[in-house]
Amino acid sequence: MREIAHIGGPQRREPDLAEVLGQVAGGDKEAFSTLYDALAGPVFGLVLRVLRDPAQSEEVAQEVMVEVWRSAARYQADRGSVMSWVMTMAHRRAVDRVRSEQAASDREQRSAQRERMPAYDEVSEEVAVRLESEQVRRCLGSLTDLQRQAVTLAYYRGYTYREVAASLSAPLGTVKTRLRDGLIRLRDCMGVSA
Repeated sequence: MREIAHIGGPQRREPDLAEVLGQVAGGDKEAFSTLYDALAGPVFGLVLRVLRDPAQSEEVAQEVMVEVWRSAARYQADRGSVMSWVMTMAHRRAVDRVRSEQAASDREQRSAQRERMPAYDEVSEEVAVRLESEQVRRCLGSLTDLQRQAVTLAYYRGYTYREVAASLSAPLGTVKTRLRDGLIRLRDCMGVSA
């Protein structure tokens, strides 16, 4: 441990983080407590600068410290100080969180956009229905008055053959013939194959 002189006060010893990390790698919980006390503040500060959300920053800082506990044996002193090693982990973890949050936000936006968009083109559907309605009206106009009356009563008002016959004061056989002939003409006019 290194000694640090405080002006006008007793000297305090700052722990040698590499030495303490070596003890943590051996499973020393007390050493981890010392390491935690030395690193938790700087880790939280760095993560907070990246995330800008205190609650998430606390969570990510805790994840980093757990990672330090688990991966202490992988520290290589020749590649940098303990502080830089831990701060690199913290920065990476914070950036990963930002990316994860952004990806989740993007997914939610795409999902919301899909929900707002109709599964089909409403305008095209409406145009098709109107064109089809116009074609039916035009084709109904090509029928004789008797055929149009029979088809209208049977298919638009839901009358049975007998009710159509009673409504038109016509024999049932005549009504059936008018309906059959009228439907054949409608089919041909609309271009529907039999």
